[in-house]
Amino acid sequence: MSALAGIVGFRGYSGQELISLLERHPRVQPVLMEHRADPEDRPRQRGFQAPQRIAATPEAVHQAGLDVVFLATPPEVSMELALPFLEAGAKVVDLSGAFRLRTVENYKRWYKEAHTQPGLLKEAVYGLPEFNREAIRGARMISNPGCYPTAASLAVQPLVEAGVVDLAAGIVCDAKSGVSGAGRKPSLKTHFCEVTENFSAYSILDHRHVAEVLQNTGLEESQFSFTAQLLPIHRGILETIYFRASRMTSAEDLLAIYEGRYAGEPFVRLYDAGKVPDLSAVAHTNFCDIGVRFDSATGRGVIVTVIDNLVKGAAGQAIQNMNLILGFGETEGLL
Repeated sequence: MSALAGIVGFRGYSGQELISLLERHPRVQPVLMEHRADPEDRPRQRGFQAPQRIAATPEAVHQAGLDVVFLATPPEVSMELALPFLEAGAKVVDLSGAFRLRTVENYKRWYKEAHTQPGLLKEAVYGLPEFNREAIRGARMISNPGCYPTAASLAVQPLVEAGVVDLAAGIVCDAKSGVSGAGRKPSLKTHFCEVTENFSAYSILDHRHVAEVLQNTGLEESQFSFTAQLLPIHRGILETIYFRASRMTSAEDLLAIYEGRYAGEPFVRLYDAGKVPDLSAVAHTNFCDIGVRFDSATGRGVIVTVIDNLVKGAAGQAIQNMNLILGFGETEGLL
């Protein structure tokens, strides 16, 4: 019998990606949850069979017997809905930033808003399976990581953990994303005429995703510099990460650290020493690809890491987490 997965925010880019992936999942049936009136459904071909729709209420969650609910919603909406849905008997995977940081003080600093569910903030498990798999399995509330922090944390944390980064020299992360990362709601910044034939940086020195990387890696803010940039493409994130290494003599040494850390991980792929991935390698997949270059004469290292921001950076990782909390195979519906 199929599990039932509700989706709130199904009209957004992450929500649409969830629908597409779940419709191919062998053990899950998507259910669309209406949170607010919105007539802007996409046109469909004649004969298209849309998923079931229900109201986004605790009563509807209980009556439908939903096993899990995905919240592809703004943080304030996720804070409003998460606890009632949990009390109605569903597990929750939240794709917003509402529950990613561990304290209300940290949330207030980076999101510039007060947190309205401090108890649930403490309970939520950060859903990066490569770092937190066993805690995810037993959780009822998962906070899906941000897209930029997913790529950055998977690239940086093994090197920091191994103690081979010269932290006094700092780490610089130069990150580029496709426009879908900004969400479907239109703004001047994401208007076609502003994006096409253009390339721009934003949220310099104060991007809210920095807090997640610091939390995942143990770095201090003074040790990590991050700049986000908007590519004139639909999807994809490429991060070029610069650092100085100690006790390393070659790219093979660095690669060995990643091989040890990610042995057996189904969604992390490494490249031969000196080779690096590009965006086309991960488009429409749940993979994170990592490549390393290193100059032994100067100790300079460069990591290039890529993900699809709508899959491993959002909907795909959310399904990876769903598979874990429902006891399914972690790769089901994703490979």
